[in-house]
Amino acid sequence: MTLCIGSVMASSTDLDIVNVTKRFGSHAAVDDVSFSVAPGEFFSILGPSGCGKTTLMRMIAGFEHPTSGDIRIRGASMIGVPANRRPVNMVFQSLALFPMMSVGENVAYGLTCRGVSRADAEERANRMLERVGLKGFGDRRVTALSGGQRQRVAIARCLVLEPTLVLLDEPLGALDLKLREHMKIELKQLQGTFNTTFAYITHDQSEALVMSDRIAVMNQGRFEQVGSPRELYHNPATPFVASFVGETNRLQGEAAAASNGTIAVRLSSGAIVQGQGSAAAKAALAFVRPEAVALAQDPSPLSNLPNRFEGRISAVLFDGAASSLLIDTAGFEQPVRAVLPQAGPLAGIEVGAPVHLGWTADAMKVFAA
Repeated sequence: MTLCIGSVMASSTDLDIVNVTKRFGSHAAVDDVSFSVAPGEFFSILGPSGCGKTTLMRMIAGFEHPTSGDIRIRGASMIGVPANRRPVNMVFQSLALFPMMSVGENVAYGLTCRGVSRADAEERANRMLERVGLKGFGDRRVTALSGGQRQRVAIARCLVLEPTLVLLDEPLGALDLKLREHMKIELKQLQGTFNTTFAYITHDQSEALVMSDRIAVMNQGRFEQVGSPRELYHNPATPFVASFVGETNRLQGEAAAASNGTIAVRLSSGAIVQGQGSAAAKAALAFVRPEAVALAQDPSPLSNLPNRFEGRISAVLFDGAASSLLIDTAGFEQPVRAVLPQAGPLAGIEVGAPVHLGWTADAMKVFAA
């Protein structure tokens, strides 16, 4: 996609989505969404398949047109502006590199389409390849590259055109797990090096949490919450955000009492848990992160916690530093998940062993069900 816009209005943001709706028949794939992205920001849209994030990205790129609302890039409305006239470039999940071209020809392709001389396009492509760590790769075939190297070629092909905005449509989805973990860090570093504005869509919470400055959590065509990764993880605004972003224990019951923001929730078994929030309705949902669950072999270290229970280990899920326990606890419909310490008295705990567990009221978020 080329980037040539006539006159561009001064703006403190690179992207503004203003009350955008996209309908397909009676279905609103995107429903009255508004947000802004600052220059140099890494902004991610996180949500499950079918939530509308790809449709929203395609409207920003110009491949779809909104039913209503406005899309502005650096203050200029993109309504009616074709895709090849918008100051954006897009990295697709498939990367869409040309296998018949060399690496350098792929990177220079957009420049030659703009009428840049072959010599100048080659020089600029080689400079860009050096900046993404692929110096000397210009003559290689794309098919001879590793997955991570192809990823960097796709990024270089976008950045060489100096776009206002780079759109990334789940570009790590086709990579194996180890390479995907590596590329999350590398992609964030590349974005910081170029200080280019990135708008990234993904269903993978880890990708969004690791790379983003801000994240919008999308569900059924709407944004549930927009905030920093830390805000979304520790202070979810809705039950959907609490359950979708990160691992969590989900408890369902009835709000039994409330005082100064602390809510007591009675589970179906009669067990009482205390958390923070506001449950306007009687039915309540409570969420507590596994790492917030304190563990001990006897109850005394947990005596100051308002939520204290006894349980028995039903599973040890070993995964290196992220290993965890599943604990059958009286009064809970599902086992409680807790992070397993890798050192200390519980390090060698086995299935069937008794354990005491607890957490603070601040660690549990309560919502109306």
